[in-house]
Amino acid sequence: MIKNFPLKKYNSIIKFYKDYIRILNECLHEIDEINLFKISNEIQFALENKKKIFVCGNGGSAAIANHFLADYAKYIKTTDKLKPQIISLSSNIEIITAISNDISFEQIFSYQLSNLISKDDLLISISSSGNSKNILRAIEVCKKKGGRSISFLGFDGGQAKKISNYSLVLNMRNYGLSEDSAHIFMHVVCQYLKQKISKLPINKITF
Repeated sequence: MIKNFPLKKYNSIIKFYKDYIRILNECLHEIDEINLFKISNEIQFALENKKKIFVCGNGGSAAIANHFLADYAKYIKTTDKLKPQIISLSSNIEIITAISNDISFEQIFSYQLSNLISKDDLLISISSSGNSKNILRAIEVCKKKGGRSISFLGFDGGQAKKISNYSLVLNMRNYGLSEDSAHIFMHVVCQYLKQKISKLPINKITF
């Protein structure tokens, strides 16, 4: 069941903060743990088999996509053999505005993706509603090209949940909480894989 927050007005920032954290914690404990396991495996497979990983999102989710690029391209590189190939489809304002202006905003991700993706590459989409048309078109192109698709979502998951190979959904109708969860999913998988793949003892790994 999808939840909503806030359900009342607050006069205390402390009370608002405590309820915000409580609700986020409750929703995070309700995610599909089997999908979390499968998503971790998909990302590990892509990293270890030199497959490209594409990420995309709109607005605040675009910032998370770019943060994903920073974390995985730099932070998760633990050995000389592991060379992540991460591409954020949300990072190049020149190509985004060119596609938006000359073709359509719905194709800002799918147009880029169609030129770059290969079989078994991975697309990670970040969307609170799961219904953004440019996100859905990117997932469709990914499927047509033989790629694998993962989505970090909020609300009820929208159409993206239905057409992605795997998804993690925070069942909450609140953009801030949905974006917080995407950041958490990103960091959890990244740090988990770093400690799993690294040959260093745990006290020598920077988290």
